[in-house]
Amino acid sequence: MGLEQKLDQWHFRRALENGEFFPYFQPLVVLATGELHGFEVLARWEHPNLGMIAPDIFIPLAESNGLIGEVSSQVLEKAFKAFSLHGKGLRLAFNISPLQLKDLTLPRKIRRIAEDAGLPLECATVEITESAMAEDMATARIISADFKAMGCGIALDDFGTGYSSLYHLKSLPFDELKVDRTFVSSMTTERESRKIVAAVVGLGQS
Repeated sequence: MGLEQKLDQWHFRRALENGEFFPYFQPLVVLATGELHGFEVLARWEHPNLGMIAPDIFIPLAESNGLIGEVSSQVLEKAFKAFSLHGKGLRLAFNISPLQLKDLTLPRKIRRIAEDAGLPLECATVEITESAMAEDMATARIISADFKAMGCGIALDDFGTGYSSLYHLKSLPFDELKVDRTFVSSMTTERESRKIVAAVVGLGQS
């Protein structure tokens, strides 16, 4: 039996009750200076018997079980508390699931978590994937506007794959454009990737 088959809703409920989901902070660095700009929050799950479970396994399962919102809340509660104590002067980015982008109450939930942690949302950036926008653009506009009104920055994640469209760039008030890793990781070896990244950077600057 594969790992995916072992992790049913009961495992997620037990993990949520035991606080097994936690944030992993990935540094964000200014390439020109090497200066630390902030961190991106990545979700992790340490199972007492199965060890560390990769997010590409548990996040789709949490979505299919209808628990992605609770998992995200537990991770953000811990991340916001830690960042409010140690992240002064830095930015904090976090992803929201395509399923969460259908929930009009999401900005209020995030604001409540931030207020409880003492974290000013002016230092936060919400990352949205193009696939999430493509499913329901009208709701994505409303949620993005609410986040902006709360002081959050908005980033378009994984730009350059699948649903990439200039229409998406002008549809929402994006502050950042994140080039997909497949192009960035191959920049040093593939001329085509370097051209694509340079074009997207120029597009973002303009």
